[in-house]
Amino acid sequence: MGIINEKIGVISKQVATILDIPDVAGKNIYIGEANIAHMKNRHFDDYQKYGEYISEIVSQPDFVGINPKDQSIEYVKEFSVNDDFVKVAVRVSSGGQYYARTLYVLKNSRVNNFIAQGTLKRVEK
Repeated sequence: MGIINEKIGVISKQVATILDIPDVAGKNIYIGEANIAHMKNRHFDDYQKYGEYISEIVSQPDFVGINPKDQSIEYVKEFSVNDDFVKVAVRVSSGGQYYARTLYVLKNSRVNNFIAQGTLKRVEK
């Protein structure tokens, strides 16, 4: 059997402040086998291309937001080599732990719309 839960990052104070959710600052972010299976099943090509960068996307996002449908924290990183915006959605489990639930490439037009609406907020470097 493989890794059950692997820590891939931490919700930074900066991200918690930007999203006005200060109580989650410092919480660990994990990924489990079921999360990886979901990513491979639903977004195989995107996972093959960017799966190895999940920790980097979470620790050094260009944009963050909260999905109004499920309250997941969305981390978005632009990969300028391919002009792709890659999203990793992190959601709290019933046990109170945060997990990377999915990863996929967003259409540039959607990213621009989310930025214009204020749904995605730039993370200053």
